[in-house]
Amino acid sequence: MTLHIPFDNSFARLPGTFYASQMPDPVPAPRMIAFNADLARLLGITPGETEEMAQIFAGNHVPSGAKPLAQLYSGHQFGHYNPQLGDGRAILLGETVGADGKRRDIQLKGAGRTPYSRGGDGRAWLGPVLREYLVSEAMFALGIPTTRALAAVETGAPVIRETALPGAVLTRVASSHLRVGTFQIFAARGDTASLKRLTDYAIARHYLTAQGPMELLAAVCRAQAGLIAQWMGVGFIHGVMNTDNCSIAGETIDYGPCAFMDRFHPDTVYSSIDRGGRYAYANQPNIAVWNMAQLATALIQQIDNREAAVERATEIVHAMPALIHAQWLEQFRRKLALTDARDGDEDLVTDLLTLMAQQQADFTNTFRALGSAAARDHFTDRAAFDAWETRWQTRRTGQPAAAPLIRVANPAIIPRNHRVEQMIAAATDGDYTLFHRLTTALSTPYDDAPEDLTRPPSPDEEIEATFCGT
Repeated sequence: MTLHIPFDNSFARLPGTFYASQMPDPVPAPRMIAFNADLARLLGITPGETEEMAQIFAGNHVPSGAKPLAQLYSGHQFGHYNPQLGDGRAILLGETVGADGKRRDIQLKGAGRTPYSRGGDGRAWLGPVLREYLVSEAMFALGIPTTRALAAVETGAPVIRETALPGAVLTRVASSHLRVGTFQIFAARGDTASLKRLTDYAIARHYLTAQGPMELLAAVCRAQAGLIAQWMGVGFIHGVMNTDNCSIAGETIDYGPCAFMDRFHPDTVYSSIDRGGRYAYANQPNIAVWNMAQLATALIQQIDNREAAVERATEIVHAMPALIHAQWLEQFRRKLALTDARDGDEDLVTDLLTLMAQQQADFTNTFRALGSAAARDHFTDRAAFDAWETRWQTRRTGQPAAAPLIRVANPAIIPRNHRVEQMIAAATDGDYTLFHRLTTALSTPYDDAPEDLTRPPSPDEEIEATFCGT
């Protein structure tokens, strides 16, 4: 059987100012690591023989109908504007319209140099490829908007970082790869024609009912507000919320130094490059608003009545904190098995989180254990938790049984940092057993999972820093 991908490439039909046509660089000995058959069916892809798929998903063979290109964008990185970025190690093969009627990009990540590589080799090593495959699919299973992983392939060639590491290519699928930075680059260049063309394209692709750039802004703000609230609800820390990593489709994108918290603390940072804590767990709502302000600044450049546009954009962006907060509170009501909204709910949530931070309670396991005798075991001051639990049980008087609601709102398993690092170490030595075991377990995160995959790290297993995929 021959691999068939039903390409229909709308982005490639845009003017050449938006991208650079770019073929992937071939690799010497591609070998399949993983192929996501469920996602392939959704995309309308007919799988082929394993060797053929390895050649295609490594970039050695370009399938019929593909229009390989590297997208152009800029962005703020840790608050500082970089005037040109672009896909420096990713090549968009094309798009498909899936069985659900939705258009999605298919992109090779780690496929070689592009005009935007800025001196880099355009390659990815095995660790970040496996991390993104595992974590993005875990996010999908958690019900959180995200890019997804279609395939992972060994290249058979080393990648030189601090040392020689095994190379790999990830095939990433996204609703699109349009970012805040995609708009920023044309606004910064004063290219209003391209900015208008991009705005129209984004509306047609993602927000059909939006009428013009300000309604596009409002739609993206709503999507980002929901996304951030969902991140907060599972203890996820993106780690590098630069505007070039902020999808206007409202999906989680670019799993570099990302992590899920073990012990809860609002100031938790894992990213090795985030020395000031700009993208700490509790800062993520504020950064999302900041990113939307940058999108607003870019979109305004195409509007003739600038004063009115500034006023409207300001209203939209200033409304976003309340929007995030409302959705955050709804997330945590669900986590506490509260089936209606009442005054005092926010205090109940924040008082529990305060106790968890003070007593270093595990975020995921504490919420999963609520309503059971095991919950108090996560606290050193059990009397303080008992007092909170009494308030919670009183609040729940007359509501449905807590246990079933807790199980569907609080995952049993997340991609814990120490297990991800152990998986990468084993795979680097050629053993993919833990990768496949984690992939299977994380596909049903609300089901009970093996204890060794759900327990927090021991002191010698703790991961203090996570690293960018480059």
